[in-house]
Amino acid sequence: MEGKRTYGYVRCSSTDQNEDRQMIALREASVPEKNIFMDKQSGKDFDRLNYKKLVHELKVGDLLYILSIDRLGRNYEEIQNQWRILTKEVGIDICVLDMPLLDTRNGKDLMGTFIADLVLQILSFVAQSERENIKKRQAEGIAAAKARGVKFGRPEKTTPDDFEKIVRAWEQKKLSFADALEMCNMSKATFYRKLREYRRFRNK
Repeated sequence: MEGKRTYGYVRCSSTDQNEDRQMIALREASVPEKNIFMDKQSGKDFDRLNYKKLVHELKVGDLLYILSIDRLGRNYEEIQNQWRILTKEVGIDICVLDMPLLDTRNGKDLMGTFIADLVLQILSFVAQSERENIKKRQAEGIAAAKARGVKFGRPEKTTPDDFEKIVRAWEQKKLSFADALEMCNMSKATFYRKLREYRRFRNK
């Protein structure tokens, strides 16, 4: 019979800077490099390719290390669901390195399981609350910046100085639509938007 194996999972967004911290923690826990699965992408769901590969690889009795509980999911429900799938359905042990109470190898009795489940619920709730607070602070910061006149998104497409001349030539069929777009260096949607603005101004 194949012996129990040790795995590690790292999750971070494309802009996250904590990848190294997670990798160092897993190496210090003696997780073999070939058994560390990493997803580096953003996204609101848990449809992550390497996580799926990891779950497929796991067998009963294996041990999975993660640095923190929020690596398992992006909200309270998701973390709870992944924990249940891994520990109950797949039948592995999980060790959360920054929270020693969340180590399913310890306290296999009823009281130990109860304490671990309670800590899991509290921490997953806290992880979700903190994420929501970060989003709220970001939204408030963006709103405040907009109020100060800070522009977000792509820069506004400038209208060429001879836009009126180009429009008149196009309206008089002296210029094709494709040529008008090329001369203005605009997409079809931008040209029509600028045209509406021009006509409103012209008809005032």
